[in-house]
Amino acid sequence: MAANRMPAIRMPAIRMSDWRSYPAQLLHFWRASLQFRTVAITVLLSGLGVAILGSYMSISIGDNLFDSRLNQVLAESSKATVQAQDFFDSDLATTDPSRTDLEFLGNTVLSNIRATTTSPGGLGVAIYRSPGQQTPVTMQPAASRGFPDEVVSPALQDAVENNRGADRVWWQSVALDDGRPAIAVGSLLTVPNAGFYELYLVYDLGDAQQTLAFVQQTLALGSLALVLLIGAVTYIVIRLVVGPVRVAAEVSQKLAAGQLEQRIPEKGEDVIATLARSFNGMADSLQKQITKLGELSRLQQRFVADVSHELRTPLTTIRLAGDVLYDQRDTFPAATARTAELLHTQVQRFEVLLADLLEVSRYDAGAVELEVEPTNLVRLVEDAVDSMRLVASERGSDLRVVAAGGYFEAELDARRIRRILRNLLGNAIEHGEGKPIVVMVDSNEHAVAFTVRDHGVGIATDDLSRVFDRFWRADPSRQRTIGGTGLGLAISLEDAALHKGYLDVWSEPGNGTCFRLTLPRDLDSSIRVSPLDLPPAEAVEELGEATGELPVETLGTMEGASDD
Repeated sequence: MAANRMPAIRMPAIRMSDWRSYPAQLLHFWRASLQFRTVAITVLLSGLGVAILGSYMSISIGDNLFDSRLNQVLAESSKATVQAQDFFDSDLATTDPSRTDLEFLGNTVLSNIRATTTSPGGLGVAIYRSPGQQTPVTMQPAASRGFPDEVVSPALQDAVENNRGADRVWWQSVALDDGRPAIAVGSLLTVPNAGFYELYLVYDLGDAQQTLAFVQQTLALGSLALVLLIGAVTYIVIRLVVGPVRVAAEVSQKLAAGQLEQRIPEKGEDVIATLARSFNGMADSLQKQITKLGELSRLQQRFVADVSHELRTPLTTIRLAGDVLYDQRDTFPAATARTAELLHTQVQRFEVLLADLLEVSRYDAGAVELEVEPTNLVRLVEDAVDSMRLVASERGSDLRVVAAGGYFEAELDARRIRRILRNLLGNAIEHGEGKPIVVMVDSNEHAVAFTVRDHGVGIATDDLSRVFDRFWRADPSRQRTIGGTGLGLAISLEDAALHKGYLDVWSEPGNGTCFRLTLPRDLDSSIRVSPLDLPPAEAVEELGEATGELPVETLGTMEGASDD
């Protein structure tokens, strides 16, 4: 029933070309509806069972009707044969056969047989002379009016002729001209001085056929009604069972969507009611725990934000005082000057850490918004690399940029992307062991991407899954030399997700590390494939390392590019 209503509700406009989608829609409906699937399976199996049982009953009833009618016909035929034989024997025993009108005698026998036959459906009687005889007298063949000669087959005639002297009758199922079934019965008569004659009787089985057709029609209608009744009962029962399950599924979806106050209605004392009470108890417990955890998270976020804000004022004072001391360090003794330098460095690091903590608290609170604008990714990468080139030179690393050309302009927040790149460059410089660091930029029709590849110590395979954790370090004993806070990669991952992109990493111990950032060209589109492999092909090797410096190589045009 539900399947019949679905097309009328969900497909108000049907086109001739939509018929191809019917199998897919039916398959989807079959998978989605437990109620329809159960009712359909029940109806099909019950229909198959009823069809098998009805066919067996129809065949059994048909066989019983035929056997009963056959027994009746054979009894009547045997009686008619005995009656005709007795008539010939008694009449010709007292008269001279040569002076007797055998034709009249044969017609009399036929009349007597038809008069004494009580079986309904008799179509006629016929007496034929058996061929191949030489007798003193001959009786002409005789048949009642309307006798169907065509139904007396040669096979039946042979059976009667070849069993002379056998006291029995022979029968055969035949079909009349109009298709009605019938039975032809033959027996052998002995006429004194006239030889052997064959007696044939034909019985119409149309009445039995009508009875069988009525029984079959009754069975078919009864089977159809039974299958429909089974389907209706199954539908009602499944509806009673599936209804609460559907409600539970809808409530669970709402709970998963954050509507923690949703509950399943509790009715009765059966198993479904017990399930509802258990589910509601679980939902109450989850709501309490989630509310408690949410409150703790809010308190933690607020605490971090408040502490960060409160620290900014004394930190500003300390930084100003430290700057004064740092500017006058040349007038101090060596130990005091070194102390002023350490104070200046650590205050700067603390200020960066405080800014990162504030940024993390904004992400946790969901209060971060993008300020996107059309930006040329190549020029943004050039600016970030130039700003880090002095730091890289101090560590002995060359920064190299390779731009393959393409659709470089994209809608993005330049400040956040620049921060991601600076964090990745800082890590590459920190762990690159003075080897070249290559930044590759490329794009396709749907996405832009850049990679930062160093050839340093690399990261162990077991540690790759933790590189974006907050404050995590692969080697805790290793000292930071360029002021990292341990939050750079975590913030970079959040910035990438905010742009609907992704940041991933490849690394091999002793062979270096490569980070790849892939972003959609605009926030409304999706990324199908990244423009760069991970790690990308080492095209830099072909540019020549003898000079120690490699220029930015941009292949292709960049129409409409704009500075960030």
